[in-house]
Amino acid sequence: MLKIESVVPDSYAAELGLLAGDRLLSINDHVVNDLVDYHLYADSDCIRLEILRADDELWELEIEKEPFVDFGLEVAHPQPHQCGNQCLFCFVHQLPKGMRKSLYIKDEDYRFSFLYGSYITLTNLSEADLQRIIDDQLSPLYISVHATDSNLRETLLGTKVPPILPLLKRLTSAGIELNCQVVLCPGINDGEALSQTIDDLAALYPQVASLAVVPLGLTKHRFKLPQLNKVTPQGASTCLQLLQKKQQECLTAHGTRFVFPADEFYLLAKEDIPPYDYYEDFAQFENGVGMIAQFRQQANEVLAEAEPLDVDNVTLVTGCAFRDELQMFVNKLEQETTVDLSVVAIKNDFFGSAVTVTGLITGNDLQQQLQHLPLGDGVLVPEVMLKDGQNIFLDDLTVAELSLALQVPVIVVENSPWGILDGVEQLEAGTIEIVQV
Repeated sequence: MLKIESVVPDSYAAELGLLAGDRLLSINDHVVNDLVDYHLYADSDCIRLEILRADDELWELEIEKEPFVDFGLEVAHPQPHQCGNQCLFCFVHQLPKGMRKSLYIKDEDYRFSFLYGSYITLTNLSEADLQRIIDDQLSPLYISVHATDSNLRETLLGTKVPPILPLLKRLTSAGIELNCQVVLCPGINDGEALSQTIDDLAALYPQVASLAVVPLGLTKHRFKLPQLNKVTPQGASTCLQLLQKKQQECLTAHGTRFVFPADEFYLLAKEDIPPYDYYEDFAQFENGVGMIAQFRQQANEVLAEAEPLDVDNVTLVTGCAFRDELQMFVNKLEQETTVDLSVVAIKNDFFGSAVTVTGLITGNDLQQQLQHLPLGDGVLVPEVMLKDGQNIFLDDLTVAELSLALQVPVIVVENSPWGILDGVEQLEAGTIEIVQV
């Protein structure tokens, strides 16, 4: 039984007269216990429902719907299973006090991996969980491997855990597709250990479909935590050499590069970003793999369509790592739109200067570093800086509060060249105002 939280207006669910507070018992004779069940069974073209109304009246309903069109229910969201690991590089352990409580939750939930692509370590699965994944074919899943050597993996995760390879083999032999990641910790799971991890996972291709290698992130708030080394430019270059060798081996054996480094390795090593086709199907895009290549591809499309706009000056903000890339695009976009576009790279005072990615910029860092600058007609903020689906920064400052403090419109835009062009066009339309808090 699953409680209906809300009904989307003009949806199939609304057409059937469903209301918030009703309880969903089954879909097409499948009992519905959680959000995963709802997503699995509500995707059918013909849906039969059992509904227990708020007044305890039982309804049986049936409707035909178009393929891939959402049915229109918002149902109760499960509380995440918690992570019991003590990973050496855990980012949650490096957060300062005083942030919103949800940021300190260490979720480790196979349901969230299936629904949202979040990475899990497979360390807290019960036999019932494993069997459900297999029976319901919850695929793909996203797995934080870090190392296939059992002793090394226990060191990285900071606790006793079951060996990873038997778990991966059980899942892949049952038809579950996996995308994996390694968080690279210099001197611990790089070099020969990384080489072995890649070989072990590539042997499970195609069910292990891809592997991303990403650098660990270290903040200035690592109090009473193990001493770790950041990835240096030389270390990034060495890692890229190893991964390029492994990619060639995988291309020969499987017809895919299989393992991909995060863009940050190329930026650290000051090496050229590979072309768009290098990233194949962009399976690890959300992991920071191939974002710059896709940005460049879209930049060419935007520049081909951009026209002069009636806007004088606009400020774009980004993290320090992406500044040069964004500036190259902006220089060309200025010529096409005749708009003066200023790029401001925000230094991460909150987490520390070693954190340079755009997605970890806080609202107060934006406010402090922008408030004395000429900002023109407005500020464009990439949506990656905000909590999913909400206009709230990591430190709970809202977009409206930032706009009021800066006394200019602040527009949240998609993290792409198209998003930037759309933001400037919104300013031209004059529909954005400073919101009074």
